[in-house]
Amino acid sequence: MSGRRLLESYPDRMAGHCGSGALRDLLDWAGLDWGGDVLAEGLVFGLGGGLDFSYLRVPGLAPPIYLVGRGGDMEVDLLRRLGAQVELRRTDDAALGWRWVRDELTAGRPVMVWADIAELPYLRVRLQMSRHNVVVIGYDDERQIAYVVDNDREAVQEVPYAALARARRSTGFPAPTRHATFAVDWPERLPDLRSVAAEAFAAAAAGIRHGGPGIVDSSDLPPGSISALGLAGIREFADDLASWPQVWDTVTLEAALAALPVFVEKAGTGGGLFRRLQVAACHDVAWRTGSSASARAGLAYDRCAEAWSRLARAATADVPLPDRVAAAAEAAARLPALEEEAADLLALAAEELRVSS
Repeated sequence: MSGRRLLESYPDRMAGHCGSGALRDLLDWAGLDWGGDVLAEGLVFGLGGGLDFSYLRVPGLAPPIYLVGRGGDMEVDLLRRLGAQVELRRTDDAALGWRWVRDELTAGRPVMVWADIAELPYLRVRLQMSRHNVVVIGYDDERQIAYVVDNDREAVQEVPYAALARARRSTGFPAPTRHATFAVDWPERLPDLRSVAAEAFAAAAAGIRHGGPGIVDSSDLPPGSISALGLAGIREFADDLASWPQVWDTVTLEAALAALPVFVEKAGTGGGLFRRLQVAACHDVAWRTGSSASARAGLAYDRCAEAWSRLARAATADVPLPDRVAAAAEAAARLPALEEEAADLLALAAEELRVSS
């Protein structure tokens, strides 16, 4: 059966992180907020409880390292925490995956999906990132296009069915997309902010302390790989960075250093390896609830964010390569203590919010 469907009233705004931006707009479309204002991207990220850290060094990967400052389940955790019924569906059957999208749109609901950025024609990038969140708001069978909202673009994008199918069946890094589709039944109202924030902050603190679910299955990595999560991962990364000149040739070392500001600032992190989004969440919760512990946690994560940004700047400074490595290693060595302090303060904020809820 052919046809056309477009949800023209769907909000479309830029964002620093694809998942948080998409969920912010979906919540706005569903009319869900506290106090009548659109929830900010940072608050959405923070209430997902997804702050984390993963470090990978993988032979044959280009660039040879991978950093990410969030966990694997933030989107689903946020939706469930806010009272939505959500099912993250996956399939290798392209027809079934597209039917899921059409069914949601037929029911009048925009639908968030995973797509590999390397296969999205409007982004014009070669870097693979298979867990990029976009929202499909319509389709046109006659023109064979889907209408896609991507928080990296200001306008709705018209994506050919074939290109979207490639993006949704990607086997690229960090995980196969498998036509992943978020089917959501939205609640009528949001639960109490204090209880939501308490649970989210506790989850984020635990993720940093112990390492939560990552977005890469380490069991699939080749021999000789390094994979580390949470605080242990930050320590592993800091120690490993100092050894890079002994591990790689000059070309590979240059590529690893050049990748650091991409992972920290540019790759949809919201700045400072997602820490600036957490800063915004802490201060937003503090403003809305009067939680002084949340404000202190926000200040601590501001220090973390700046430390990650300092590392990114050091890695690409206009100085000789040995000096760049030394400066980056020095910046990285400061990170574990700052992250541990911030996680402790976030846990205290969670407890304060739990008691007051």
